[in-house]
Amino acid sequence: MDPALLRERELFKKRALSTPTVEKRQAASDSGSHKKKKPKVDKESSSSSKLSSESNGSFNIKTSSGYKFGCLAKIVNYMKTRHQNGDTHFLTLDEILDETKLLDISMKQKQWLMNEALVSNPKIEVRDGTYGFKPKYNLKDKKALLRLLDKHDQLGLGGVLLEDVEEGLPNSAKAIKALGDQIIFVTRPDKKKILFYNDKHCQFAVDEEFQKLWRSVPVDSIDEDKIEEYLKKQGISSMQETGPKKVLPIQKRKKPAGQRKRNFKTHNNHLAGLLEDYSDGVPVKK
Repeated sequence: MDPALLRERELFKKRALSTPTVEKRQAASDSGSHKKKKPKVDKESSSSSKLSSESNGSFNIKTSSGYKFGCLAKIVNYMKTRHQNGDTHFLTLDEILDETKLLDISMKQKQWLMNEALVSNPKIEVRDGTYGFKPKYNLKDKKALLRLLDKHDQLGLGGVLLEDVEEGLPNSAKAIKALGDQIIFVTRPDKKKILFYNDKHCQFAVDEEFQKLWRSVPVDSIDEDKIEEYLKKQGISSMQETGPKKVLPIQKRKKPAGQRKRNFKTHNNHLAGLLEDYSDGVPVKK
């Protein structure tokens, strides 16, 4: 073989080996792998920053106002339930928190309950640093309930709501059942039940002639307010209404349809003492 061709072949091999084509491809693959790894790092950093922002955020369920008032409602309902069951002795705040399983509240919320929430709540009574339930009618037994209904009947105050009795009388269902026909139940249009005292002294026979005279007096066309006014003039007090009060719509006062006064801009204020008013005509010269 020709030695010149062999030399050219060797030179070609050397040039082929010295060309950086393979190195460039490797560099491109390396840079591509670095580019692929970068978003992973970004995702990890973004997720960690998101978690840190959530953990260090301003919102916390145990410090929100809804959680505070939820704790207050739980305490009031618990105090009501234990009062209805006959546990009327007062408890400290720590005992209440222990029995309601609210021991994980913060010191700030505890101070809020002690100094603001429980003190100002109308259903909680505070006595020497202890707390108890405060019903509308504090009734100890069935005799106390009967005295209350009798008092309302004598004063013309009407009946007492069943829910108020159940709230203030421990074991109210048992006491009401024991009273039997000494009380009367009346259901209002809004489905609420009212208890009345059954005064058996008023159960007497009325003469038939008097009943006819009573029924012959028409009162359909007379307003209830006029009937009440007439009874007051005769020295008779009428029973107060215990039903739900009707809210009358507020009537807007109509403005009188008069001419609106127009405000005119005043000019020549510096000549106030020199100018004359000709609105009523030309003044007559004296």
